Amino acid sequence: MANGNGKTGLKDRIKETNDKLWNSQVVGAILRPGSPFKQGYSDSPRNRSYVVMNNVLYHLHPVKVKRHAVKLSYTLCLGGLSFFLFIHLTITGIFLMFYYTPTAELAYVDIQALSTDIAFGSLVRNMHRWGAHLMVLSVFLHMSRVFYHGAYKPPREFNWVIGVILLLLTLLLSFSGYLLPWDQLALWAVTVGTNMAGFVPVVGEQVKFALLAGVEVSAATLLRFYVLHVLAFPFIIVIFMAVHFWRVRKDGGISGPL
Repeated sequence: MANGNGKTGLKDRIKETNDKLWNSQVVGAILRPGSPFKQGYSDSPRNRSYVVMNNVLYHLHPVKVKRHAVKLSYTLCLGGLSFFLFIHLTITGIFLMFYYTPTAELAYVDIQALSTDIAFGSLVRNMHRWGAHLMVLSVFLHMSRVFYHGAYKPPREFNWVIGVILLLLTLLLSFSGYLLPWDQLALWAVTVGTNMAGFVPVVGEQVKFALLAGVEVSAATLLRFYVLHVLAFPFIIVIFMAVHFWRVRKDGGISGPL
């Protein structure tokens, strides 16, 4: 009998802990209204309508905008500027892809041809390069502004985590593009960067091997960085940006001063 009561008490404590978890502020910040994962969810017309009403695709333009969101300031639209630079890098990057071959034999030759033989090649390449530097700077400044304004606090803590992930992805996107010119500067910069990654506790050597596709920088590394730079990282960034924009709308618009 005591054993049975003990099992019942354990089940009650597990259920109580589970209820507290799913009703916590953190989980509430992640799940959208009407989500089937919310505690006590029922398949009712109200919950189904919540999913539609909170869909960002149906609400691209807000009904009202807070005064601080349109006020001119030195931090005006740093998030929007970062998004614009991402679009800029996508357009110029597609142009460069037409004239670039990710092989050890042709990569450096194609970069030189862009600068000398292709109309506007040097201009577009430099626009892409400086756009990448500016994007890293604007994302960092955007994160600094958000931190300074305390916009990482509830109910925006989940979106802060998304922003941190986007900052890391931006840095990885910039780093993966550094090798593509295939010159001495690129080779040694990636060598130093991957060696630093190799000192990460527990998983360092595995991360280094995964990045280099071997034990040192080679043609396989160039191909891997090319795929990461033009396909993998941009695709992941687009997904996280969509979630980020949706959360900005769901949390009441652009954060302002405290």
